[in-house]
Amino acid sequence: MRPLNVRSRLRAAAAALMLLAALAAIVPAAQAADAGAGGAGPAVYVIPVRQTIESGLEAFLKRAFREAEEVRAERIVLVINTNGGRLENAQNIGDLVGASPVPVTAFVESKAFSAGAYIALNADQIVMRPGSSIGAAAMVDAAGNLVDNPKQISAWTAEMRDAAEASGRDPNIAAAMADPNYRGELPGIGRDPGGILTLTAEEALRVGYADHLADSVEEVIAWLGLEQRAVVHVEPSLAERAARVLTQPGVMLLLLIIGIAGIVIEMLVPGFGVPGVVGLLALVLYFFGQYVAGFAGMESVALFVAGIILLVLELFVPSYGILGILGGAAIIGGIATAAYDAGDAVTTLLYALGAAAVLAAVAGYIFRRRGVWNKFILRESLTSEEGYLSTEARTDLAGKSGTALTPLRPAGVVLIDGERIDAVSEGGFVEPGARVRVVRAEGLRVVVKESKDE
Repeated sequence: MRPLNVRSRLRAAAAALMLLAALAAIVPAAQAADAGAGGAGPAVYVIPVRQTIESGLEAFLKRAFREAEEVRAERIVLVINTNGGRLENAQNIGDLVGASPVPVTAFVESKAFSAGAYIALNADQIVMRPGSSIGAAAMVDAAGNLVDNPKQISAWTAEMRDAAEASGRDPNIAAAMADPNYRGELPGIGRDPGGILTLTAEEALRVGYADHLADSVEEVIAWLGLEQRAVVHVEPSLAERAARVLTQPGVMLLLLIIGIAGIVIEMLVPGFGVPGVVGLLALVLYFFGQYVAGFAGMESVALFVAGIILLVLELFVPSYGILGILGGAAIIGGIATAAYDAGDAVTTLLYALGAAAVLAAVAGYIFRRRGVWNKFILRESLTSEEGYLSTEARTDLAGKSGTALTPLRPAGVVLIDGERIDAVSEGGFVEPGARVRVVRAEGLRVVVKESKDE
């Protein structure tokens, strides 16, 4: 017996169709996120970095740089005001800045700390506002504590040195920003022993880490001699702002928990509709964020949709669980490949599955009288005293005589009053054609005995 009735199966299929339609809307919405201000002819593109450096910012900057390149912009001014962020995203953004065919000028508006300093070092010029700072680029963990792993510190320090050398700056200063244990000489720079180097705007200008001081973006453009050019301010679109939130690890975990729990609860406690809709919406938001951020391709969405289709088919086509297993594997694969890091995504998914199982168990207990498991439970006792009979009683045959149509060894067929009846002999073997008499009739069990005197 399968756990879902026809109505529940149709509801699940309709919910899956809703999910497919919602996922189909991801592509045009994501494409809308790519629609920037645009422009023709030489222009200066002003792109802000005024937030924590993470995957959403990386996706936005890739789109903005691509747009500037497509219109053959004359200059990109990267306005930096950040405390830093994720190292892997900073490295990708640094590569983006360093490899840009459009010259990049970094304008440190207030602070370029940690990963922000690395991004600034990859620019062709660095302009700083008076009172701003750059540096403090030592690696920290998620709790904000300094990382003390020598290999990681060495690798990150090398990245900082390479970025400084590529732009013609003193690599030792970059090393002092990244490594709290750096002991090299830094002429003209006062630094506490064992401290992490941070330069003020004036210090950076003196040691060649800043090329100019300016109070505003307009002054930066004027210093570059581009004040007659059109200025295009590129800002994150609404979809990109949403993706920035949706791709946060905590938000991703919450969406997966809600999505999985909602669908499971809808299947276990059919009839509400709300858990299923909420669950599907959460999964759509998960894929929307990953797609807009540039991590999920259409293959991830297609894999997830294929998994949903296989699960729906499992409801209608008996496959001994094969379709269900394939569908579950496809869904997991779609979720994992849609994320920035597949390993982190699988870990997050495992946490989500555990939390969703707890929520589903709680909901199943609260609504246990509505759940599909009630189809396996017989809550009433159907006794013969209440008029329920499992089979038709043949008490009318007691004492009647007939003839054995087949051998009884001890079971066989007898003919009584012209009716063929399955019977068993009370004694031993009874030959065909022998006369028999019914000695007991218990439900369908008819016991006969050979009547030799007849």
